[in-house]
Amino acid sequence: MKIAIAGTGYVGLVTGVCLAEVGNENVICVDVDEAKVESLKRGISPIYELGLEELMVKNYDLGRIDYTTDYVSAYCDADIIFIAVGTPERSDGSANLDYIKEVALQVAESVRKDVLVVIKSTVPIGTNDAIEEYMQKHLKNKGLKLEVASNPEFLAQGTAVKDTLDASRIVIGVESEWARNILNEIYSPFEQPIVVTNRHSAEMIKYASNDFLALKISFMNDIANLCEIVGANVDDVAYGMSFDDRIGSKFLKAGIGYGGSCFPKDTKALHWLSEHNGYELKTVKAAIEVNENQKLKLAKKALKIVESFKGKKVAVLGLTFKPGTDDMREAPSIVNIQYLLERGADVWAFDMVGIENAKKIFGNEINYSTSIDEVILGAEVCLIMTEWKDVVEYEIDKYMKLMKKPLVLDGRNCYSLDEMKNAGIEYYSIGR
Repeated sequence: MKIAIAGTGYVGLVTGVCLAEVGNENVICVDVDEAKVESLKRGISPIYELGLEELMVKNYDLGRIDYTTDYVSAYCDADIIFIAVGTPERSDGSANLDYIKEVALQVAESVRKDVLVVIKSTVPIGTNDAIEEYMQKHLKNKGLKLEVASNPEFLAQGTAVKDTLDASRIVIGVESEWARNILNEIYSPFEQPIVVTNRHSAEMIKYASNDFLALKISFMNDIANLCEIVGANVDDVAYGMSFDDRIGSKFLKAGIGYGGSCFPKDTKALHWLSEHNGYELKTVKAAIEVNENQKLKLAKKALKIVESFKGKKVAVLGLTFKPGTDDMREAPSIVNIQYLLERGADVWAFDMVGIENAKKIFGNEINYSTSIDEVILGAEVCLIMTEWKDVVEYEIDKYMKLMKKPLVLDGRNCYSLDEMKNAGIEYYSIGR
């Protein structure tokens, strides 16, 4: 079976490589960027993702996967085409489907045999129906069978390869046995539970799953804020909650809000969709509001303590929205650094892998380093934004020794309250 993948971002590239890894011998990934395609052929991933480059090299050398900018040759005789291009957020919160429509038109004009088109991109409910209608309208060879299926992804950045090869479930939304059988054949080597439903339900499963996790995060951040006021410890509260099987232990960690390419975009998109259909999802709306307010919590607290950032060296530990990825999209560090710069701070930032992406945002407005020692040396304030292992395992005595004033505001609750107090460090965390 010939498999074509439109898009080589997180979803498309990981999907293509993992399909090759389970034994498919004819996988072709399509991208518009010639330089990117050449890098992919050399085994260089455009994203930082654990284990991905090793699988890219292995399966390219085995001849199972290839990369091209020639979409006509990729799509014309494909048995199944996965669309995995971006659906960025519009200014009103709705999803921008322009890239999907662009690929859909290319497919409709290129295919020369019956084909199943599978949308892996996160799209509003009803999009699969609309794209199938759009493709049928523009289908060059009218006698061909072309059907669209929904197959949303559930990847977490930093663990995307593992999440694909060892998924909790695979969701497929189909409108025919033909489409169901093709997808069952594609996914049978993964030996994972397959949830089969219609296209609208599959689209909703994706949004409902992501938005529920975002709700858990915002709920715990709200509880953390109240814990600070009443003298409770949110870590203890979360631990006590985690024993309840109905709640679970994941996504109960308080912090400075969620970021990345999924939760912010998907909560806003579902909120927009509900309002567009005359219904208000109050819980999702609340999650969005809590998250936006949470992001600047540390910087605002620091300003109350130091009164002014002007001319002060401020250390920021962590740039990416979470450890294990170089993704800066919707990272809390962005609004915090902007807040600091607007108030005259001399910002020094540490990160393991996100510096190059951060430079695309801040350029030379801030200083960058992969050394925590260098970043905190002489600093009067330190803000912890990402719980990289290097940060969590950092010798806390160094804050006392290297900083001009040992004032640490921790947005990820990396350290023990007692240890920081005993070290003589002025320390503030979330909900403790």
